[in-house]
Amino acid sequence: MSTDRSTLADVPGLIRVENTTPEQLAAHCTKMTGETYPHQQVYGQYCTIEAFVDCPPELVYDYLRQGHHLEEWTCSLRQFTPTGTPGLWAGRDLLEPGTDIYCRVVAHPEAMTVDYHCAWDQGDKLWMIYLMRVIPAASVLDRPGSVITWTNCRHPYYETNPYPDRAPSPDRRWVGDYWDLFYAGHTVEMNNLKAILEHRHRSGLPVSVPPAAAVKR
Repeated sequence: MSTDRSTLADVPGLIRVENTTPEQLAAHCTKMTGETYPHQQVYGQYCTIEAFVDCPPELVYDYLRQGHHLEEWTCSLRQFTPTGTPGLWAGRDLLEPGTDIYCRVVAHPEAMTVDYHCAWDQGDKLWMIYLMRVIPAASVLDRPGSVITWTNCRHPYYETNPYPDRAPSPDRRWVGDYWDLFYAGHTVEMNNLKAILEHRHRSGLPVSVPPAAAVKR
């Protein structure tokens, strides 16, 4: 199968072998490659982290798709209970006193993606979306286990609270105030996730636990 290259003729800025020699491409890529990068350049608009976990991907996916496990591996999400809306859970984010967080899990078993659609203070618009994917390490690293990727996008609401009237107090810090710490904070949580999964798998314990046996609320 081939494409009609004439459809690209009017697209400005393309770099392809049709208009660039391998030497020019290598020089261009070298120019783009730095020894160090500012934090804002790497994590200012998108924050992606990844980790290898010594646990079968099917078990990792099954653990992540069950939202109550957020109470185990996240630093501050606790006390989740179902709301009156099917699939929507409400809990507390102990990062800030009195803060409610709402969450819906959207999971796709064939692709092993698990997305947490969340929001502080209200469950009508879930705009804080945590995108996670489980990848069989056998296919990408030629070893048993899993690779987990986790991406956040800087939604405009991170800049300004769209529902200030629903905050528990006027002086409560907004979740977007923590954006510059997302890489570090999410890395701490990814390390928690890795530790729990590997410990249970290596110890021959069930990786997933029922809600009643989850970390004490």
